[in-house]
Amino acid sequence: MRFGINTFLFDCPFTNESVSLFPRFRKWGFDTVEISIEQFSDIDPTYVKDRLRENGLVCGSVAPCMGPEKDLRGESLQQLAGIQFLKRVIDRMIELDAPTMAGVVYSVVGRADAVPPRERLRQWKTVAKNLREVARYAEDKGRVIALEPVNRFETDFINTCEQGLNMISDAGSPALKLHLDTFHMNIEEKDSAKAIRAAGSSLGHFHACGSDRGTPGNDQIDWQGIAGALRAIRYDRDVVIESFSSEVKAIARAASIWRPIEPTNDEIAWKGLKFLKKTLSPF
Repeated sequence: MRFGINTFLFDCPFTNESVSLFPRFRKWGFDTVEISIEQFSDIDPTYVKDRLRENGLVCGSVAPCMGPEKDLRGESLQQLAGIQFLKRVIDRMIELDAPTMAGVVYSVVGRADAVPPRERLRQWKTVAKNLREVARYAEDKGRVIALEPVNRFETDFINTCEQGLNMISDAGSPALKLHLDTFHMNIEEKDSAKAIRAAGSSLGHFHACGSDRGTPGNDQIDWQGIAGALRAIRYDRDVVIESFSSEVKAIARAASIWRPIEPTNDEIAWKGLKFLKKTLSPF
């Protein structure tokens, strides 16, 4: 198991200048960095990879930002743009030596509408078809896509572990895995530990976040239950802190962070990491 940090806590978008964060990440004891990708011109991947290496870090995962014009269940042009974007993200993963794409890869975040069952089924089949194409491209490139169920306020489409597993089954690619997040599970699952056990070997990525999107461990989540479930399925991939701050305005608005969650961003990172290492390790 490796422990990582998502750069949304400190910066958005992630640019070449954001590499100044890397010495702090390594000092605190992180192994990996999860980098958001919105515009491909934001970074020089060779430069970023070199700075990671200098600090004893690796890019463990990337998080594609699917804007309104890129939606695998949208209109035909949105679907096409989404497929092309995700394939380009996979190419960027190769440049960064990143093994995993994680997050809401199936739709734009924030699209939450009540639709009739027939329309939902149509959208479901459309996403399965489009994800199958992208996942086959990832498989050919030796990469993994981990799709993330998120809470009902951010999507009406995939909210639970069960729904995520159903989509993985329907898309039918070994390159497609599940990405679970403690914040979203705390809202949508009856039992987070049970959901992790249900995911089993399909769990390809894991986000650790407080129930208020603050520091892991400084919250009401049943972390001992989660630790036991991760041990039970022998999870040995990345555990990434994805918490947010009111200081990063672009993310604060998207994630509805209207007040300071913790005293400082740094504390969320290093205190969260200390807690996770103590709680989840050793197996």
